[in-house]
Amino acid sequence: MSPPRFSAGAPVRVLDLPVETHMRVPTYVRGKRGVVERYCGPYLNPEQLAFGNAGGPAVHLYQVEFAQRDLWQGYPNPADKLFLEIYEHWLEPA
Repeated sequence: MSPPRFSAGAPVRVLDLPVETHMRVPTYVRGKRGVVERYCGPYLNPEQLAFGNAGGPAVHLYQVEFAQRDLWQGYPNPADKLFLEIYEHWLEPA
């Protein structure tokens, strides 16, 4: 397995991948920028597990922090944050 691409504090952008089946990334964060809060470790890909494919390789999982004001137009409190766990194949450097 390759080493994790991102470390805590890394700015990232969530990709908008064309997925027609089970996905683990909410549409409201696709294309949005966030910051890696922490590396969670390698896990089997739930997008594959949903279809019974438990033999796939593990993928790196990160907790990513988003400012609520960057997700929702007109959001009133700039201090509010949202934290999501997102797999590496959904992230790119920002």
